[in-house]
Amino acid sequence: MKGYNPKDWFRLLFLIQKYDTLARLAPLMLIILGYSLFVAWLEIDYLGIEEDSWLAHLTTMHSLLSFVLSILMVFRTNTAYDRWWEGRKLWGALVNCSRNFALKLAAILDTNDSDSRRFFRKCIPIYAFSLREHLQSHITLYMLDNEEPEELKPIIDLEKHVPNQIAKFMFSRVNELYKKGEITGDQLIVLNNEITAFTDICGACERIKNTPIPYSYSSFIKKFILFFVLTLPFALVFNLGYYAAPIVTFVFYVMASLEMVAEEIEEPFGTDTNDLPMGKLSENIQKHVEEII
Repeated sequence: MKGYNPKDWFRLLFLIQKYDTLARLAPLMLIILGYSLFVAWLEIDYLGIEEDSWLAHLTTMHSLLSFVLSILMVFRTNTAYDRWWEGRKLWGALVNCSRNFALKLAAILDTNDSDSRRFFRKCIPIYAFSLREHLQSHITLYMLDNEEPEELKPIIDLEKHVPNQIAKFMFSRVNELYKKGEITGDQLIVLNNEITAFTDICGACERIKNTPIPYSYSSFIKKFILFFVLTLPFALVFNLGYYAAPIVTFVFYVMASLEMVAEEIEEPFGTDTNDLPMGKLSENIQKHVEEII
């Protein structure tokens, strides 16, 4: 996720980077500009269509359609941002759950139980890193340091759900501590609730990732934008002449940019510039857990 200063107007307005919509839409904008100039030439110079032609009344259609299109674009953008913000809240909850789990373990575990402390100091951050890789559909081998005792080196089956396996290892260790009498039944319940919160967050993130915006809805908006832009020059040429070409290009830029931004943020767990900084959040979890335990 790109950090920026919202008060730096000059940089925001005039600095164009490769991931800006203007840079990404530039080829299509040139095509639309050329198409609009061709329509203007066709109507004005080649065919010589009069201003009282039925084509001049297309502006009425565009006035009606612009209202419908604006409602669709607002709904599309809000829906995408809701998905992005929900993902951010879930990862914020993961940070808090990791801290709470570490705080309770630090207070409950015996100070002489260095093995258990090392185990949870490793496993809690590993869960965050594994969830990030799981949501991005990458395969990574997660193991504890080779210097750790053998019982602290769980083997991760990459063909199965990696975050669930990490949660299973943590609960198994907590249950083992209970069987040994090192923690009480009440403490077991408290720690179990913390581990349950991890899997709840994972399931909510999977719900966002595995339930995209319906294809028919996304496809309809793209077709609607294209139809609106391609027919707009026929209506504007009679009033604006060749000046209709840059105006139509700008209208296309605004509409297509909104759609592209919505596409990017509706999947918040990817690797795009505006996606969630899961790597940074995972590193913060690791830092805080190591400080606590």
